[in-house]
Amino acid sequence: MRLIISFAALFLSVALLQLSSGGVGPLDALAGLEAGFSQSQVGFLGSAHFLGFFVGCWWVPRLMGSVGHSRAFATCTAMGAIGLAAHIIIVDPWAWAFFRIGSGICVAGCYTVIEAWLQAKVTNETRGRAMASYRVVDTGASFVAQFMIGALANLETYIAYNILTILCCASLLPLALTTVAQPETPKATRLRPMLAWACSPMAVAAVLVAALSSASFRMVGPIYGQDVGLNANQIGSFLAAYVAGGAIAQYPIGWLADKYDRRWVMIWLSVAAILSCSLTVATSTFGTASVMGAAFIFGLTTFPIYSVAAAHAHDFATSDQRVELSAALMFFYAVGAIAAPYTTSALIGAYGPAALFYFISVGHVVLVIFGLSRMRVRRAPRARTRYIYSPRTSFGIGRLLGRTRENKE
Repeated sequence: MRLIISFAALFLSVALLQLSSGGVGPLDALAGLEAGFSQSQVGFLGSAHFLGFFVGCWWVPRLMGSVGHSRAFATCTAMGAIGLAAHIIIVDPWAWAFFRIGSGICVAGCYTVIEAWLQAKVTNETRGRAMASYRVVDTGASFVAQFMIGALANLETYIAYNILTILCCASLLPLALTTVAQPETPKATRLRPMLAWACSPMAVAAVLVAALSSASFRMVGPIYGQDVGLNANQIGSFLAAYVAGGAIAQYPIGWLADKYDRRWVMIWLSVAAILSCSLTVATSTFGTASVMGAAFIFGLTTFPIYSVAAAHAHDFATSDQRVELSAALMFFYAVGAIAAPYTTSALIGAYGPAALFYFISVGHVVLVIFGLSRMRVRRAPRARTRYIYSPRTSFGIGRLLGRTRENKE
């Protein structure tokens, strides 16, 4: 409890930020479709968000070095709030895509600042508990944000975006009012994408497929939900079921990933993901309960793949490579997440809602084939790192996770 209190300002900022950013994607999809945007244009908004996310991951560490943590956080929050508020001034898909770049920079930048602050304050004794609390706050707020969708979608558009803008601005207050001195600015992480490939091509492929699954579902899922007959309230529950499945999966999958060859864990997760995609398509006309259950299973089978891939890549890394390796894996995740929403939304527009899960299935089929081929090239390492749930939040997350990755025989 004492630990939670000491980081209360940071965790409150995380919760408010997640409530704001977790709601804007689905709200954009529903409001955009109502305003006459095509499905591919709605998907392009999701891709623009992840483009901004990538820019924020790279730029904000350097901004912190120039102006400090608090001012960098204020800058990112302002960009996010301006992007949200501007939605009601200009209703145009290209303008909204530009605004979503700002929201993406806001999310990546704010998480970069918060995680750098956490890294400076935790010790080796408190790191595990601090990260556990951080993950609970972040995942819990993300779960709540999905249930907000129904309430926001039933309001006037300008009121809904104003609420998200208020939440975004409110995330600034805890850090602005804290009396704790801001820490020294960490050195910006070097971005070396090929380090991830050098450590584990299998991990890179798995991260790309994880991005395909997660970004497509979270950004384009509302389009699918509307096409199969869900209303706004049910779409929020649909997305929340996915988040819940992903959160619950972390513990059993983590146990399996520490006990067995992680490549087999990723392969079997992909096989399960293919089956869950088939189940989702097959049960789409069986009623709301079946659609929700399928979303839960989809989250259960796809969400943990990134963390298993990260653990597998770190098995081949040295201790001084861990921070840069985490950033490299995040780079590949961002690349996949930029491409996925637009591609899947265009496929839905051309071939119907089932195309979302057919496309995701193809990605997992490729991962299974690639994984089996890689197992013929290299044996699993004897010394392995501990499985850790790896948030996809910033290039600097490796600093928080690095020291908790202890090698184990």
